[in-house]
Amino acid sequence: MAVPRSHTSGAVAAIGTSVLLLAYCAFISLGLPDGLLGVGWPSMARELRVSTDSVGVLLFASTVGYLLSSVAAGFTLARLGVGRLLAGSTALAALALAGYAASPALGWLLPCALLAGIGGGAIDTGLNAYAANAFGPRHMNWLHAFFGLGVAIGPLIMTGVLGGDLSWRWGYGLVACAQAILAIAFVVTARAWTPHRAAGTQAQASGAAPDVPLPRVGATLRMPAVWLSMSAFAVYVGLEVATGLWAYLLLTEVHALSATAAGLCVSAYWASLFVGRVVQGFTVERLGTTRTLLGGLVGMLAGAVLIAVPGPAWVAVAGLMMIGFAAAPVFPLLTLTTADRVGPAHADRVIGLQMSATGLGGVLIPAGVGVLVERVGAYTLGPSLTVLSVALLALYVAATRYRGRSS
Repeated sequence: MAVPRSHTSGAVAAIGTSVLLLAYCAFISLGLPDGLLGVGWPSMARELRVSTDSVGVLLFASTVGYLLSSVAAGFTLARLGVGRLLAGSTALAALALAGYAASPALGWLLPCALLAGIGGGAIDTGLNAYAANAFGPRHMNWLHAFFGLGVAIGPLIMTGVLGGDLSWRWGYGLVACAQAILAIAFVVTARAWTPHRAAGTQAQASGAAPDVPLPRVGATLRMPAVWLSMSAFAVYVGLEVATGLWAYLLLTEVHALSATAAGLCVSAYWASLFVGRVVQGFTVERLGTTRTLLGGLVGMLAGAVLIAVPGPAWVAVAGLMMIGFAAAPVFPLLTLTTADRVGPAHADRVIGLQMSATGLGGVLIPAGVGVLVERVGAYTLGPSLTVLSVALLALYVAATRYRGRSS
């Protein structure tokens, strides 16, 4: 006897809901470790008897691991499967965080940082690749909003641990346990993480089939849209980080705001990014992915111009809020439309390459802006952000024009 259609649909919906909820938890968990180190490092440095600037070595090790892992994950995802990749990489991240908690010296922390970067890069690529295939633009925005929530929760965990007169090791231990539980959940649900395309994704809208033959690596790397997309991701993340990193200096030195007021404005910038992803998750399906993405890119440019023009402090603060809110959908929707630019067969690989580009852009671009701020003056932040915004818009337009073409 045939299974009733409604019952089948309900079962599929139940499986989809469980995977969706797990994806939300995974994005929160992905952000948790990022917030631990900033609060915990002073205590860690004192206990381990190392200088404060030694944290740079850990950040370098984790960045190297992230870059290598995100590229490798993109090229091996089709063979390993999303469920297995997420289970293994989350277990690796849990092991790394447990290693942090148990490390007796800085030398022990270095391999843990490398391992954490490897696990984080694979998780980031796996989650984004799956979400780009399986979820529509609404959930893509909300998933990345939950990553920001995880980044915000991390410092609270470490603050609570230190405020309770416990060692910083407890903070890493708690997050390691959370990662271990998540890894078990990925193992249990491994078969549910089968690739499929949501009705709202760009690739399906253009008629792409979900199952396509895996092309040669050279064919992927010869596509101009691949390199343009990577550059767009690097510029976007560099712009986002540079804004948050140097806005405080701009507001205090150029606009003479108090330290407290400037700090609140920087916090409001990051909050506007989170709020923007939540709000625009409700509106993106009504406005359309392309229109929302272009609106975000133009809004970022407008915000950068407000920061660049001479004027009272409130104009610069308004520019900060505009950049944060406008930038909210850019990263998730750029990821979502990867298959639309390069084709479904190349999408998983390119998402991995894009994630690695974010690691480079998030380090090199803010550092370059910092050189200008240090040598010329904090007022150069606005013009720098304006140039980056124009470059980002140009890269996106160029990538869409080279859609699916080889060099």
